[in-house]
Amino acid sequence: MFIDYVKIHVIAGNGGSGCLSFHREKFIDKGGPDGGDGGRGGSVIIIADKQLRTLQDYTYRREYKAKRGQHGMGSNRHGKSAKDIILKAPLGTIIKDAESGEILSDLIEDGQKFIAVKGGRGGKGNARFATPTKRSPRDWEVGYPGEERWLELELKLIADIGLVGLPNAGKSTLLSRISKARPKIAAYPFTTLSPMLGIVPYYDYQSYVVADIPGLIEGAHDGKGLGHQFLRHIERTRALAYLIDITDEDPKATFHTLKNELGQYSASLLNKPSVLVFTKMDIAAEEQQKISAPRGIKTIRISAVRGDNLAKLKEMFASLIEEANKLEREEIE
Repeated sequence: MFIDYVKIHVIAGNGGSGCLSFHREKFIDKGGPDGGDGGRGGSVIIIADKQLRTLQDYTYRREYKAKRGQHGMGSNRHGKSAKDIILKAPLGTIIKDAESGEILSDLIEDGQKFIAVKGGRGGKGNARFATPTKRSPRDWEVGYPGEERWLELELKLIADIGLVGLPNAGKSTLLSRISKARPKIAAYPFTTLSPMLGIVPYYDYQSYVVADIPGLIEGAHDGKGLGHQFLRHIERTRALAYLIDITDEDPKATFHTLKNELGQYSASLLNKPSVLVFTKMDIAAEEQQKISAPRGIKTIRISAVRGDNLAKLKEMFASLIEEANKLEREEIE
């Protein structure tokens, strides 16, 4: 099951308390203070892991609580710090504060760490309070409390090309032909209910990632048909391929519907490099094969079943990625 949103409760451990103690041994009646400090409480740390593809593990457990640090002891022995709790999340996970909605971290690199909540500092033992004028202090500190918060983890897949289209537009078939991904394929709408990634090999041992986004319907930007769950993944793609079934009753209207849904959800999606792909040319009638594309739009006609123009489409995808690279460099400059 593909899970792309969870809410979890993370609690860091409290720090251990300092110790009130005085040195005692034979022939020494009144030794100095020797109370050790308490150990630090455990923190909760989230680490990005490129091997993960979903947040499903967090549906089985929602609360993660680290242990308290050990209390200080006599003879200047400090308490041990508690172990941190390490949680792992897929690349593309956004971490938000559940109460304020503030974005706390965006995990986009393998091994990237985010300290969700910090463990409390250990309290000082009475040995820390000794001064030349106060040689027998009875002061000590209670361990400091650890942090606690509710977090929202939201996964947005990271891909170079996002395949966008109505249900049953041929996205899954295309992905299965240009990559080794094996999405479920059937002749009815909504076969794909979760995004799937495929690595497409290219020249000179190069490759890029293509995402099969579940089919959109009119009203998706308002959440209709699980629209928000699907649209959030398109935000992370660097370029888009609009897939239109050439046998559709009105291909041009369908194209405008797709663009409208994306624009209503986020206007920035319309600025991504894109190509219009007419699919299922193998079953198109003669008059359908002559349908023209909107002026000024990069267009290609393919048949994923027969393999028509797939090599050319892969080249177009590579060109879109280069265009996206150029736009990203310009933004940095």
